Amino acid sequence: MRHLRRPAPRPVAVVSGLALLAVTACSSGGGDDVGEVPAPRPSSSTATTEESPSPAPRSTQEPDLAVEVVADGFEHGWDVGFLPDGGALVTERPARLSYVSSLRKGADVTRVRADLDDVFVESEGGLMGLVVHPDFADSRRFTTCQTHEENGSPVDIRLVTWRLSADGASAERERTLLDGLPLSTGRHSGCRMVVDEDGALVVGTGDTAVGSIPQDLTSLGGKTLRLDLETGDPMPDNPFADADDEAKRYVTSFGHRNIQGIALQPGTGEVYTAEHGPSFDDEVNRIESGANYGWDPAQGGTVGGYDESVPMTDRKRYPDAVPAIWQSGRSTQAICGAAFLEGEQWGAFDGALVITALKGAKLLVLQLKDDGTLADVAIPESTNGPYGRLRAARLGPDGALYVTTTNGDDDKLLRITPRT
Repeated sequence: MRHLRRPAPRPVAVVSGLALLAVTACSSGGGDDVGEVPAPRPSSSTATTEESPSPAPRSTQEPDLAVEVVADGFEHGWDVGFLPDGGALVTERPARLSYVSSLRKGADVTRVRADLDDVFVESEGGLMGLVVHPDFADSRRFTTCQTHEENGSPVDIRLVTWRLSADGASAERERTLLDGLPLSTGRHSGCRMVVDEDGALVVGTGDTAVGSIPQDLTSLGGKTLRLDLETGDPMPDNPFADADDEAKRYVTSFGHRNIQGIALQPGTGEVYTAEHGPSFDDEVNRIESGANYGWDPAQGGTVGGYDESVPMTDRKRYPDAVPAIWQSGRSTQAICGAAFLEGEQWGAFDGALVITALKGAKLLVLQLKDDGTLADVAIPESTNGPYGRLRAARLGPDGALYVTTTNGDDDKLLRITPRT
């Protein structure tokens, strides 16, 4: 277990009237719903960042999508992990873990017995990201990301490795893989994970709404991290692997606000993230090793609070900051989960990056060029609104896309496929 617990800086009140107007899309007061809801876009639309080339024409037909409910009865389903027996695990933010018996309509859902009494369930915090270990068939291991409390007070965010019983009815906590991810009130807790092509665990974290954290390389918040899935050690080829500060050795990118989705591109192994903006500019980013993504609500330390009027990617203050490949613009969609589609059955969507939206209550399908920049954005009609807030997005072993709803009452696990 890697212990990196540090006293978390206290959040400070915003210092200017302008900042008060820039209310976050994911605030502690109103969850992810704060801010103006953008008008629905057409079923297919284009969007580029200032730095992106013009959209390229499509070469194949966009598929119509079919949606079926695999299972329901969840409360804020946060993530999905697929099991070799054809079932799945679903994390629920109010510190619950469920086993789904299959990936087909009418699957049974069983609450998994697990010691989750120390999970801090407040604001956006709780039981969040989940990855099933690649060797699960032998080890029965999976890892969760969860906010941790002691004596009723928030302490930090932790990555915890579990072992699932043979019958799927219970899970035993095996070890804390990494602790010390900052936590304040539960706001901006991150925390999505993916296993990369080298078997390393890649984690996207939030800045906990503390202004100094995103640009502080000695903090694990507002970053992407990369660590050994077995030992919890930072990977030896990380960009800051030789740093004196142990926390810095985990960092692969910084200057992030609140990473909610993370996905590995098939064929390239490149990491893409989906990130909440304040009241504007949600971002999709392609992660470059050691790079700064430009979020700095402390304005280089010149203000003591959390100024959400600053740009999501502040290239005036940080000229080398990496621009997003997509931004939502003047309003947020509160984007969340991310997954790449793969397979000829997806037609024009083969290789596209799918992003879920909470406030936007839709799927966004980002079609990318060979250089990783944006070609087009499509919004499938069948997933534009009828299921409410959409959170997790994971491509299943059967090639279907699995998405969770997070409306807070009778949430669902959805299976999305192209119509044949």
